[in-house]
Amino acid sequence: MATYPLETPLPAGLPVVLDTNVVLSLWMFEDPALVRLRASVENGELRPFTREDCLGELARVLAYSQFAQTPERQAGIAAAYRARCTLIDVVDSPACELPACLDRDDQKFLELAHDSGARALLTRDKLVLKLGRRPVIAARFAILTPERLQAALPQQP
Repeated sequence: MATYPLETPLPAGLPVVLDTNVVLSLWMFEDPALVRLRASVENGELRPFTREDCLGELARVLAYSQFAQTPERQAGIAAAYRARCTLIDVVDSPACELPACLDRDDQKFLELAHDSGARALLTRDKLVLKLGRRPVIAARFAILTPERLQAALPQQP
């Protein structure tokens, strides 16, 4: 099955959705393999969208004891990400029926991508990635890994 085709080169200000694990990779773990992706968010080449429930999940995950982040660092990461996002409201009655995610916590990211008009949802979740082949999704936005979108970014001089 086909997936949503992203324009090449990617247009400036491309609207995207980052799931929580991608946000953690970029701002908490500062993944060196994704430096260009983070820079693209920070300089406005990519324009992330979020909702309050997504930001709430980020705050909860940042507080997990296994990450050993101080409250100040948690707040700093959350604030840095939120400052780069366009916040939208939950849409009560969507225009189309989206497929259900097996992990209910992932559903909000599909809804957010659909409702915001994002062109891509970035995730590493294999089950969410598979949904990108469903016709109702493939007609509206791409679901891809952060590495794949980063590979489509223009090379820095």
